[in-house]
Amino acid sequence: MQPLPPYLTDEALAVFIRAALAEDVGDGDHSALAAVPADAHNRARLLVKSPGVLAGAALAPRIFAAVDAGLHVRDALPDGTRVRPGDVAFVVEGPARSILTAERLVLNCMQRMSGIATYTAHLTGLLAGTRARLLDTRKTTPNFRLCEKWAVLIGGGVNHRFGLFDMVMLKDNHVDYAGGVAPALAATQAYLASTGRQLPIVIETRNLAEVQQAVEAGGFQRLMLDNMAPALMREAVALVAGRFETEASGSITEQTLAEVGATGVDYISVGALTHSAGILDLSLKAF
Repeated sequence: MQPLPPYLTDEALAVFIRAALAEDVGDGDHSALAAVPADAHNRARLLVKSPGVLAGAALAPRIFAAVDAGLHVRDALPDGTRVRPGDVAFVVEGPARSILTAERLVLNCMQRMSGIATYTAHLTGLLAGTRARLLDTRKTTPNFRLCEKWAVLIGGGVNHRFGLFDMVMLKDNHVDYAGGVAPALAATQAYLASTGRQLPIVIETRNLAEVQQAVEAGGFQRLMLDNMAPALMREAVALVAGRFETEASGSITEQTLAEVGATGVDYISVGALTHSAGILDLSLKAF
């Protein structure tokens, strides 16, 4: 089993679940309180209604437990399982009112996460035979980044930086405001030295001249090749000659992904993993 990344702490998950439940439940689930007897105990199963990669199965028990410690999940399929219509992802048992209160948050998280994991797995498959690994971006839903990036991992992708705080990424605007590639790198290295921070540095380049400037300056971990045609990207990779990691970015689609991967880049960042993936159709049904 793949170890969880550092952002998936018990505290971070608990904070997310509390905020999401506060948004949805407010001062009470009055539908369940009104219609269902207080002492009713029941069960429900999570039914899969479309094919894909399951994600969020490890999150669901935490949501149920946050709603009611008396809810118990059993027979759960692990995250990353390839599922088909008719599969049962898990069964939950316990107080009926609480099952109903937790239902929508569990479904919202798992449908969205499974959709992202499914799309990530699909795009990762298109890169078979290349060295390139698929990266996510910060193009995520506010307050749901934790789950979306988790889903990318489950689907076989790689997480880029989580936020603005855990990596220095010098993009085109940073470079232009700094006065060029070399000044941007020099200023960044001075800033990290003066603040005592040890952060990886990624520098974005838009043409071969900027690639050459970055290579000559050095002092970074990864070179981004932004919005370059595959032929130009191949030249850039040759110019780097393995001295730094390389990452392709910018307007890369499902149709162009394999061609970009064939240029020899180490990573390809695709915002669509999180901002354009659909959902996996799931349903929680009493039985």
